[in-house]
Amino acid sequence: MAPLSILITGCSSGIGYHAAHALKSRGWRVFASCRKPDDVTRLRDEGLDSFHLDYTDSATIRSALDATLEATGGTLDAIFNNGAIALPGANEDLPRDGLAHVFDTNLLGPHELTRMAIPVMRRQGHGRIINCSSVLGLVAAPWRSAYVASKFALEGLTDTLRVEMRDTPIHVILLEPGPIGTRIRENSTALFERYIDWESSARADQYRGALLKRLYDAPGRDKFELTPSATSAALIRALEDRKPAARYRVTVPTTAMTVARRVMPTRALDWILARA
Repeated sequence: MAPLSILITGCSSGIGYHAAHALKSRGWRVFASCRKPDDVTRLRDEGLDSFHLDYTDSATIRSALDATLEATGGTLDAIFNNGAIALPGANEDLPRDGLAHVFDTNLLGPHELTRMAIPVMRRQGHGRIINCSSVLGLVAAPWRSAYVASKFALEGLTDTLRVEMRDTPIHVILLEPGPIGTRIRENSTALFERYIDWESSARADQYRGALLKRLYDAPGRDKFELTPSATSAALIRALEDRKPAARYRVTVPTTAMTVARRVMPTRALDWILARA
């Protein structure tokens, strides 16, 4: 019997990288895609099947999926939409093209890959679509409006798809991690420098006193932060549970914010989030 197969995005480091190796060790046929060709080469050297996939480039989404299907003989048991970027900065300083860049990567790309995979899963009579959200898909946080907005949108897109796919054998699942120790903060500095004119901002002093230190001074781990292995454990459950849940929450803050959003007055929750 052929091993179960999965296409994972954003595998150069962090959650995707750990998930690819964790699933391979469990006998899955893992197709670990990356945005940068150099990372594809590195993962191939580590023994993984790897392809170039950039969520902002439809041609690479199609070519990565086609290469995966060619390797499996036309089947695909699961996809894990994990790749994402962050653009830190105050909402009032966030230009339209910067917000569009984040949505193109965090929402539209995953949506496009999912649409391409659904006909394959319909044809074979099963499949699992797992989207990586965040605690910031549940609640807001200052300086993170682009990422928050994209993850709120991903939650809505995924919830709607799950309801629509109830009459099919395809399971649609959300992973909700955070905070997890990855390189997303380090990687976000290039986007910050590209899109945010912080020195001209009315909040320039706040940038100096808070955000710049967080971006450039390597403050270490966040409180309650877990390693990517925690997300891999939840992913394995989402893939291998006979009846998977709609959501798998990872870390204490995600569970706590799920409850807080339901029971706390909005102003009280805002007070807590403003100090996050």
